[in-house]
Amino acid sequence: MTYVVIENCIACKYTDCVEVCPVDCFYEGENMLVIHPDECIDCGVCEPECPADAIRPDTEPDMEKWVEFNRKYSEAWPVILAKKDPLPGYEEKDGESGKMEKYFSEAPGEGS
Repeated sequence: MTYVVIENCIACKYTDCVEVCPVDCFYEGENMLVIHPDECIDCGVCEPECPADAIRPDTEPDMEKWVEFNRKYSEAWPVILAKKDPLPGYEEKDGESGKMEKYFSEAPGEGS
């Protein structure tokens, strides 16, 4: 099992999860985070830390696409090790539907 970041993270990018991860398996895109599924140790400490409810175990239904999505971008984006402020406008976008089509960016973040 692994944990993955799903669409709810897009355009919010809370980083509370990064601070609690014992293995530094979060990677930063311009407007979201992902988890490297092969580095995640399945401890689950990140899931309750996410204010956007954007982290899920891969054992939930229909998570296969998110496992591959997280794998793809974790191999392209830099690791993030420290908490940062959420993105501007995150309050309005938290919980919004259709975020992948509206906001997703393949560009890497700054990392840390």
